[in-house]
Formats: sequence, structure tokens, C-alpha cells
Amino acid sequence: MSAADQVKQHPAFQQASAKANYYVSQFDKELTKYPALAQLEQRTQVPKTWLVGGSVALLFIFHLFNSLAAPVSNFVGWGLPAYLSFRALESPGHADDIQWLTYWVVFGAFNFTESVALRPVLYYFPWYFAAKTLFVLWLQLPITRGAEKAYHAVLKPVLVNANQRVVSATQPDTNVTAENLRDRVATANAE
Repeated sequence: MSAADQVKQHPAFQQASAKANYYVSQFDKELTKYPALAQLEQRTQVPKTWLVGGSVALLFIFHLFNSLAAPVSNFVGWGLPAYLSFRALESPGHADDIQWLTYWVVFGAFNFTESVALRPVLYYFPWYFAAKTLFVLWLQLPITRGAEKAYHAVLKPVLVNANQRVVSATQPDTNVTAENLRDRVATANAE
């Protein structure tokens, strides 16, 4: 018996192989929802899981070794979500509208933050755009609900706090005295 056959006979290999086959079948089930991929599979005679997986792998390799990583990453963050947002607006339900509106709020906040801090990040993290592309895909995918998670965990608390400050600053205070005003100025300067 060859070494390769011994490895294939090992229980750990068989367990890993069964688990991988399960995930590939689940991925194939998910990809069946997209008729364009089924048509592409029929035309090319290549399974859609291989087409999508290979495309993602090529995109990742392209990111690691290419100076066009930033535009490609931004296109991944904009292209498909723009199309799916259009489809969501035209659909009768509201669940997909909420998903894509949440995505655009999180993506916009992320891009703004990125524009402020990009140089230091690129200095310390050379494969930033590859990681950004994976993060953006995580935000987009309905199965991960990444945009919703990021919104509730990070963005919503910041926005609620900012909104409360704006509302309290714009409401008239009827008990304004010189002493109250002096205290407010002192606390504002302390912040």
C-alpha cells in the first residue's frame, strides 16, 4: 500500500474529506439560487462551485501581487452591491432593502475611516487590500449578515451617542442663568 493510500485510509483524512464535501454541497446549494451561474456551468461544463471558488482565489492572488488592488477592492465593494441594491429597490419586499441600506451605511463609514487612516495602515499591513476585499465580501454576503453585525456592534452606538448630543444641544434650555452657563462652558472645555 502506497503512502498516499495510507493517508486516504486514515480516519482524520476521511473525516476532513466528509466535512469538506458537506461544505461544498452547501455552497453548491447556495449558488443554485443564481440562474446566471447555472447557465455558466452548463456552457463551460465546470461546476459552479469551482467557478466561484476559482474566481475568488484568483482575485485574492491578484490582490497580493498587483498595484491595482485598491481599485479592484473598491469595485468589489461597489459593483455587485450596486446591482443587488437596484434589484432590492425594484422588489416588493423590504427585507433586502434593509440589508443593502445597512451595507451602504457601513461601507460608507468604512471608506471614510479608510480615507483618513490609509497611509499608516498600508505601512504596517502590506496586504491590506486583500483583507479589505475579504471584509467587504463578509459585509455583503447574506449568509454572514456582516453589515448588520458591524452596524449593531460598532456604528449604531456611535451614531446614537452623536444623535443624543445633537438633540441635547439643539433643545432650548429655559433655566439658563449666568452660573449654569459658566458651568456648561467649563464642562465643554474640559471635554
